[in-house]
Amino acid sequence: MKRTGTSKTDAGTSESPRATALADPPNAFVPPKATRSGATLFAVVQAAVVFIAVAAVAFFGFGALNLWVLVTALVIAVATSMTVHIAMEWERIAIFRFGAFNRVAGPGLIFMIPVIEQAACRIDMRTIATTFGAEKTLTSDLVPVDIDAVLFWMVWDAEKACVEVENYSAAVLYIAQTAMRDAIGRASVAEVALSRDQLDKELKEVIERETEPWGIAILSVKIRDIVIPEELQDVMSLEAQAEREKNARLVLASAEQDISEMISASSDVYENNDSALKIRTMHLLYESIKKSGGTVVTVPSSLSDGLGSSAQDVLKGLGGKE
Repeated sequence: MKRTGTSKTDAGTSESPRATALADPPNAFVPPKATRSGATLFAVVQAAVVFIAVAAVAFFGFGALNLWVLVTALVIAVATSMTVHIAMEWERIAIFRFGAFNRVAGPGLIFMIPVIEQAACRIDMRTIATTFGAEKTLTSDLVPVDIDAVLFWMVWDAEKACVEVENYSAAVLYIAQTAMRDAIGRASVAEVALSRDQLDKELKEVIERETEPWGIAILSVKIRDIVIPEELQDVMSLEAQAEREKNARLVLASAEQDISEMISASSDVYENNDSALKIRTMHLLYESIKKSGGTVVTVPSSLSDGLGSSAQDVLKGLGGKE
């Protein structure tokens, strides 16, 4: 399946340069894709072997090798190639008989009745990744945005995928693009930028609801890139900075309020308990001496008088000097 861009499909239109660049970045490793060359080679070899076998039987058995023999050998070879087919492990073939759906066959060898039965569709049952997007799509607040996403999906019912829709891969892409444009149009630019997960879920639900009758399962939708105008990016950055500064000031004010309440509660405790106040004062002096390295600590005389001899003895014991 061909990778597609923002508004392009498998129906023959080209991809947008931006989507192509995102889908296939430079120097990216591209793993080899599985091919049907083996099945094609089998059909060619089969027809050639049958043709040679019929011609050899006519020549060695009946001694005749003319135009009619060659035509007959060719017809038998073509009929044989129409009878025996090979379906790869990931393929299912929808077989029709006289124009009506008959069965789904595969993988492996498949036998059909020539002319009466036809292989109408070869359905790929693997998980398929389809890139899609929306360019210059207006949000609910009239801001144009560019969005790129990738859709992971698979066919779970080969009959429905062949019968219910003409080109199921293109139809899935159209549904995904339409759903994305509708979702963007209902949201503001801030919601689109900040709610990627929600947008992924909404797109998956909408696309799955539309594609389920076609036998297609939507595995996931992933938003890869959201681009908004540069001038709006600057404004949103300033708005975010202002919001963070506001929150920081609110936190600081709340902390100041808590501190003031604790100080007020402490003052109520010390107001009627002189002993507790003296012990707290001595503790502050001890911390001051400890931070100064146990050298000289100057204590005002008024504070020293208020402490009494007990505080002075403690200071002398710690190595301080008045």
